Amino acid sequence: MKTAILTIFSALVLVSGIANSTYAATAKNDNNTYTVLTDISAINKIEVHGNVELYVSDASSDQVKVYNKYYSESALVQSKNGVLRITSYKAEKLVVWVSANDLRSISAYDNAEVKSFGKISKIEFDVDLHDNASAKLNLDAYSANVTVKDNAKADLNGSATELNLNRDLDSNVQSKNFTAVHYRENKIAINNDLTDL
Repeated sequence: MKTAILTIFSALVLVSGIANSTYAATAKNDNNTYTVLTDISAINKIEVHGNVELYVSDASSDQVKVYNKYYSESALVQSKNGVLRITSYKAEKLVVWVSANDLRSISAYDNAEVKSFGKISKIEFDVDLHDNASAKLNLDAYSANVTVKDNAKADLNGSATELNLNRDLDSNVQSKNFTAVHYRENKIAINNDLTDL
């Protein structure tokens, strides 16, 4: 029994040593190829541009999985100073799953889609949507700040003690399954006036 435990422990140490020295590992699971980016950590903000489908979930440590043969596509996934930037302008959506311990903010632009995988539990959480981006989030937050501009759409589920909602149009936010103790809404003025060029 003691020998078996030592053998298992040795194997785990060897595997973790190999995993720590790798920056990306490609795996195949049920015909879905994905790349795990292992050199990304301390994610507190995500910026998504282009044609990206982003799934986010809470986790005890940070992990980024990029699907769709990431390295063979013209896509960019980079992390700097806690900000994870994901960009892809190909016709096929780039699918990315980010598990993060201390995620505080998501900004999405162009045709990006953001979806929570499970409930996102945070003290403070900011969502900023532009262009035709959309977000479907299940939140449990003390304070949530949601800004929806242009033709972007947000579908909110869950609850918050304080919800600050900034939006262009009444129709671009669905929150019938979201409860907030303190709710503040601001309509963003759309300036249609033409000025001298």
